[in-house]
Amino acid sequence: MEPVPISTEVRGPRASLAVPVLAFGGILMAVTQTVVVPLLPDLPRLTGSSPGAVSWLVTATLLAGAVLTPVLGRAGDMYGKRRVLLLALGLMTAGSVLCALTSDIRLLIAARALQGAAASVVPLSISILRDELPPRRTGSAVALMSSTVGIGAALGLPLAALIVQYADWHAMFWATAALGALGLGLTWWTVRESPVRSPGRFDIRGALGLAAGLVCLLLAVAQGGQWGWGSAPVLGLLAGSAVILAVWWWTQLRTPQPLVDLRLAAGRRVALPHVAALLAGFAFYANSLVTAQLVQAPAASGYGLGLSIVATGLCLLPNGVIMLALSPLSARISTARGPRITLAVGAVVIALGYVVRIVDSTRLWVIMLGAAVVSTGTTLAYSALPTLILRAVPVEQTGSANGVNVLMRTIGQSVCSAAVAAVLVRHTSTVGGAHIPTLGGYRLAFALAGTVALVACAAALAIPSDPAREEARAPAGSGGSAQDTALEGT
Repeated sequence: MEPVPISTEVRGPRASLAVPVLAFGGILMAVTQTVVVPLLPDLPRLTGSSPGAVSWLVTATLLAGAVLTPVLGRAGDMYGKRRVLLLALGLMTAGSVLCALTSDIRLLIAARALQGAAASVVPLSISILRDELPPRRTGSAVALMSSTVGIGAALGLPLAALIVQYADWHAMFWATAALGALGLGLTWWTVRESPVRSPGRFDIRGALGLAAGLVCLLLAVAQGGQWGWGSAPVLGLLAGSAVILAVWWWTQLRTPQPLVDLRLAAGRRVALPHVAALLAGFAFYANSLVTAQLVQAPAASGYGLGLSIVATGLCLLPNGVIMLALSPLSARISTARGPRITLAVGAVVIALGYVVRIVDSTRLWVIMLGAAVVSTGTTLAYSALPTLILRAVPVEQTGSANGVNVLMRTIGQSVCSAAVAAVLVRHTSTVGGAHIPTLGGYRLAFALAGTVALVACAAALAIPSDPAREEARAPAGSGGSAQDTALEGT
């Protein structure tokens, strides 16, 4: 069955708000994932549980998001992207309400898993934008959606720190629940259902196989530092993941309507953006992860600034402003030079930011400058990735393909967290009776992230160009395909 033609304009006064509303949903998703971080040191006392159990508040969200992002993306392609987007926002809001109502660690972990469904908000929203907007508006809207991940992360930490400092910790989840309900209502009111569908039968076996393989992989990565990388559980999970995903790959190639079209995904125009997404996710995440620890280190360490969690959040806040301000610039670069060049430039800028961090990580203004440069590169890279995917896949597979791309970013961030932790654990010193990372350890982590960013640049430059699309580009630089241009004129 042929997909229904794409709408050429967003219709009506309410629908004109669709882009900012979808962007609000993306910011809210990132805020929801971030707000628990300031609570982690105090939650064992507040919930009467162990630090190991508390760590699952992060792990559960990570696992649920990784599993549900490609699954909900495919469901959106088949059953309606708006419908599935509302489901994801609803699960996120329900998770916030449950967190606000309980102090039981088991219920909190389950609620955080519900919140993990929000990871699919950005890829679903990007797919809706492609279906609903004319090509001349798609580039800037997709760039804005991509930047919401960094904006929300930058806003979430200081917001949560302020609430935790001046109110009961449950108030933080009531706040995210209220914001989630607002986002859900605005989305229902402003966003039209996309007419583009990929009819068929949902691949339940493929979804279960992918879920099992990802859970084994990410659980091993997330818990490797705590359980021991050479321990039987971690090695068993990694081996199990390899076997399950190999079988899943084999069955997907033989399924008439697979969860993921692996033949399409194996092509260089799709596979290389996925590889670049994994590497960019790794390179980006080290910035927030390491900066937060470094500026909170005690001054007696010789490099630390001894900042509070609130001050730390405020130091990271400009990064979100940068990502918001630069998203239109990234769209213009993609229009003028192509998204693969934008991705390559972004990766190089990320690497330059880490060079600044290596040169000097003892003065606050230099730390903030280096972090800002990394955020600038991340804005360019993250805005280019979905554009590359949208140009490389059929319109009826955008939800699934963007879901896989976001999944690769998530895996990259998880691997980064494990790698940085391994580096810092091996480079520690004793200050005031406590073991803290050395400045050399932090610099090594920056060097690792910068090197990964340069590999991402190489992957971007290896992505094949699309001469036919360049020829079809409108004079105003719509960045759309010949098909998109024809649809816009119908």
